Parts: sequence; C-alpha cells; structure tokens
Amino acid sequence: MSGILSFSSIVFPNWCTSSRRVVRMAAAQTTNAGLSLEAMAIKPPSHPTYDLKGIIKLALAEDAGNRGDVTCMATIPFDMEVEAYFLAKEDGIIAGIALAEMVFQEVDPSLKVEWSRKDGDYVRKGLQFGKVYGRAHSIVVAERIALNFMQRMSGIATLTKAMADAAHPAYILETRKTAPGLRLVDKWAVLIGGGKNHRLGLFDMVLIKDNHISIAGGISNAVRSVDQYLERENLQMEVEVETRTLEEVKEVLQYASQTKTSLTRIMLDNMVIPLPNGDVDVSMLKEAVELINGKFETEASGNVTLGTVHEIGQTGVTYISSGALTHSVTALDISLKIDTELALEVGRRTKRA
Repeated sequence: MSGILSFSSIVFPNWCTSSRRVVRMAAAQTTNAGLSLEAMAIKPPSHPTYDLKGIIKLALAEDAGNRGDVTCMATIPFDMEVEAYFLAKEDGIIAGIALAEMVFQEVDPSLKVEWSRKDGDYVRKGLQFGKVYGRAHSIVVAERIALNFMQRMSGIATLTKAMADAAHPAYILETRKTAPGLRLVDKWAVLIGGGKNHRLGLFDMVLIKDNHISIAGGISNAVRSVDQYLERENLQMEVEVETRTLEEVKEVLQYASQTKTSLTRIMLDNMVIPLPNGDVDVSMLKEAVELINGKFETEASGNVTLGTVHEIGQTGVTYISSGALTHSVTALDISLKIDTELALEVGRRTKRA
C-alpha cells in the first residue's frame, strides 16, 4: 500500500496547550503519522479514499471541543514530563499499537513510545506491554483516544483469533457490519487477529445479495446482468452470489456450465440450521459444498458463533463470514497509568489486574 505524500506547515490544534507550528504529513491514500508501513507488524488494508489520519484528527477534535483539555490545563504544569505505562487488565490479543502510536504522534511528535509487544501478540492480565514518555499534557490528551482505538481493535482481534482457530481449515471473514467511520480500523483488527478481509466496501467486489436477486427477477438474471456489466465496463473483479436454497445453488451451477461467467464465489446463506439442544445441523451446507465440488469458492454465512464455527469449518467451505466480529465487539480492558503501582493495587482489589 502506498500513498502520495505532501508536506505542509500548519498550526497544530489546541488539544490541550497553546498552538504551535509543526510539520504535518497528508496523503491521498490511507497513510499514517510518524510510522512507516514497513515498521508495522500487520499493515492496514488498502483503501483508495479512507483517511486514517483524518479519523484520528476527528476523534481528537470531538474530545477537545473549542477549549482543549481544561482539566489538564488546570492541574498539570505546562513543562512537566512523565512516563506512562500501558497495562493489560484482561487476557487477549493486543491490537491497535500502531494506531495508538499514530495518535501520540498527531498530538505531540516529541512523545516517545516503546513497546514490549506488537500487534497480534497475546497479553495476560497485569502485563505492562508499553510506555510513552514526554510532556504530561500531551500524554493525558492522547490517552483516551489511543485507548479507545486499542480497546476496540483488541476486542475484535481477540474474538477473531478464537474464531479463526476454531474455523480451521476454513478461513474466517468479517462483513461490512462495522462501526460507521471505522471500517478500515475494524477490518485492520480482523487481520491482526488472524482473520481475512471480506470486501472493504461497495467498490471492490460484486456481491449479489437477496435484494439484487429479487429486483433482477431471479438468480440467473442477476448473475447474467453482472457478467454483462463487467464486460461492458471492461472491469475485472471478484464476483460472489448469495444462495439460500439448494435449488438456487443448482441454478447458479447450471448457468455457469452454459455461460462464460466472472463468478468466483458462492455464498451459502443460512444453511446452518440451529437445533433445540443448542447444536447445529450442517447437512444442508455440506450438501451444497458437495454440489459445488470445488468449481467456485464457497462462503458459509448465518448462525455463526464461537460455539458453531468449528463444525461449520469441517464441512469443506472455503470461508466463514461473521458480522459479530465487528458489530458485537466487547472491548479488551487496557489502561494507561502513570502511577502503575497504585493502578495494580486497585486492579487487584477489583479483580481487574
């Protein structure tokens, strides 16, 4: 992934202290502040228009409002320098280290950050896995934004890791059910957790879903329309079609056997049937995979949980997609503390460290 970089001198926003002049980096594609992509353990997905730095600036701006941090201006001497330590308050996969560093760089490029772990590493409750040192004002201002990103991303990565391990040999995918404005951040966390990315948006893959099929007058008509459109526009991209019954699977296979098609993947939606005892019946899904017989990639969707994903993965499907990876994330508890001894004491008292 690359971006076209331009440098300009701007007045730094008043996050906490008086304005000062700094050099800022902007980019035409997804870029980062103060980090090279090569230095990242796992790079973010490439997106043609997503402004990652803009998301960071928006998060800082909504926190600062029109005054900046009045509490730190009132309580912290302007030139005081401190060290603050990142503390894991529960077990999980850490994610967002690279993004947190970008936040600190955006607030104050003079801050120094060191890590004993990298994105994708497992951390245990009570572990100090990084530190930031420099001006106390800047650290306190950046703290919550950096932690918000890290906690959400780590929660996604932790669940993704568990799902990916259980799904093997199938691959686990997220969906577009991401937090508005955080599409790339959420999908980056999935990669860090060991999953793979589904389409980033509406632009990079054709996905023919039930509403498209209904409007087109049937599944064959919908696939045919896509084939004609791609040929007319001279476009090459992956094409997936959603099927909900074995009859639709057979219809797609019949169409593909008679017509040159751009189709690459067949989604097998809600072919995992929940049972009263909490188990699932995957026989319909398995039959669909056998019908397709390797002619196309396959993707199971619907009724995918940590408890069902292993059985689904044994049916022979290529991919398993789960919206829950991003739409129902539970954040991993992480803190940034200057007085770490007191933080650990309180954590032990509340069973959180």
